[in-house]
Amino acid sequence: MKLPFDLRALELFVSVVEHGSFTAAAQSLSLAQSAVSQSIAGLETRLGKPLLIRGTRGLRLTSAGDTLLEHARPLLEQAQRTALAMAELDGLVKGEVRIGVSSMLGSYYFPPLLMAFKARYPNLKLSVIEGGTLSLRQMIDSGELDLGVVVEEQAGAETTGLVSRHFLSEEMVVCLSNDHPLASRHQISVEEFFAEELVVFKRGYFHRDFVERLASQHGLTASIGFESNLIALNKAIVARGFGITTFLRRVVEDDREANNLTAISFSQPAWLELSLAWRQERGLSRAEQAFVDFVVEHSADHRSCH
Repeated sequence: MKLPFDLRALELFVSVVEHGSFTAAAQSLSLAQSAVSQSIAGLETRLGKPLLIRGTRGLRLTSAGDTLLEHARPLLEQAQRTALAMAELDGLVKGEVRIGVSSMLGSYYFPPLLMAFKARYPNLKLSVIEGGTLSLRQMIDSGELDLGVVVEEQAGAETTGLVSRHFLSEEMVVCLSNDHPLASRHQISVEEFFAEELVVFKRGYFHRDFVERLASQHGLTASIGFESNLIALNKAIVARGFGITTFLRRVVEDDREANNLTAISFSQPAWLELSLAWRQERGLSRAEQAFVDFVVEHSADHRSCH
């Protein structure tokens, strides 16, 4: 049976849908709008069905268009991975790794690691996207990301179908200003922490998930004074005594400019177990596998130095 379409036609169709217009899709692909329009028209002719309804309010998918889009995306993704696998047969000389990380890890853990990986594999392309835990999971599910950093304690229904590999254990500590009444303590209890006004990330980030889970486990309520996903802003607020927060220990101790901040362990030290996760049915390309192995190797070296 001869297929009524080719991969290029499907690629153009998906691009038109995602961009919402023929003009925007053509610009993104550096093509003439007429070429894109002709390709979609030809696809509709071969399929014998209209795919898009062109109206004054823009484009709308027909039922046939909905069905085609559902099948086209995974087909194109598999085609791209097949092409990459063929290119990699001669060695790990090309490819792309799309990795999603939280802002804390992206700012304080991954920069030197990414540079070291790039030095080892200079021809590989790295795309790093910052996001919250929930959005990163969704992007892995949709194929927008190849890999994402997840917190192992959060594995559950949302992570069904994910494969993960542990790479880092990091302590979450109480962060407060040097002149805070609790700053001289060696440890701070959970009850003392939640008695203070808190500076936290917005929902969907592992930092906020950690705070809310800790409160729930101890039957306590968080008094939230500030919400922000900007690490520098949160640290500035805490340094000026307008609240306290919790950070990964290295966020406080590795920042030489944070000279008015103190990191103190909880009475029962709290640790986050971090893993790289990917979709089970997709597996890993050689480039992605190399990145996972490199991260785990780097983390092992880091642990042995402490």
